[in-house]
Amino acid sequence: MKQKIKSFSAMLTKAIALAPALAACLLLFASIASAHVTVKPGTTAPGAWETYTIKVPVEKDIPTVKVSLKIPEGLDFKQYRAIPDWKVELTKDSSDKVTVVTWTSEGEGIKPGEFQQFDFVAKNPDSDAELAWDAYQYYSDGSIVEWTGDEGSEKPHSITTVSSSPDAGSAADSASHSHSHDHDQDQSTSSDAGQAENAAENTAAHSSTDAAETSAAPVSEAAESASSASTWTIVLASAALLISLIALGLAMSGRKKSA
Repeated sequence: MKQKIKSFSAMLTKAIALAPALAACLLLFASIASAHVTVKPGTTAPGAWETYTIKVPVEKDIPTVKVSLKIPEGLDFKQYRAIPDWKVELTKDSSDKVTVVTWTSEGEGIKPGEFQQFDFVAKNPDSDAELAWDAYQYYSDGSIVEWTGDEGSEKPHSITTVSSSPDAGSAADSASHSHSHDHDQDQSTSSDAGQAENAAENTAAHSSTDAAETSAAPVSEAAESASSASTWTIVLASAALLISLIALGLAMSGRKKSA
């Protein structure tokens, strides 16, 4: 009996010793699982000309070679930013409105461990709405990951809330876009000097917005990763504590019987 208890205690000790390695593996898995295709910003204003950014990370050990994004109903796609080695195809409906944007790699694509961002400008709906961004990620082996599920699903699509009272930061960005566009329209009949000034203001506003969105995205993703890591750490620490208590109880029981 003593030998069995000692053998079991040794096994528990080894399991406890392996707990940190198991925790590291689980944290790595959680980090990879959270690498979703996303569209930013998450909040914007009605009627604004917004610069949107789709971020495409690679979850597999092979490159991503194509990405398709459905344009939500009510959103008016205007223009896209050209990316070297990527071809852009615009799918339109019978009214000549863009319904799908497809980026196809003309090079090696997005390699494992990398991500790519694609920017485009669109005019928001004039009233409050929720824009669901259905995205399709194509890998070099022909497999397709469909980011079309609801929030909380395994493959969720991004959501942008169009609201007349958005968060302060998003409201400022959207107001900047809207003001720039309206200002260009109001001044369309002014002198050449006035047009040049409007163009400069519009460029500055878009550059400021792009910089703000680019700097904000990593902060949000870092916060999500930190939250996931914290949850796994708590779970694994609790499991390790329970195993330690069981081992301690068995050891004490063995000593009492031997006495």
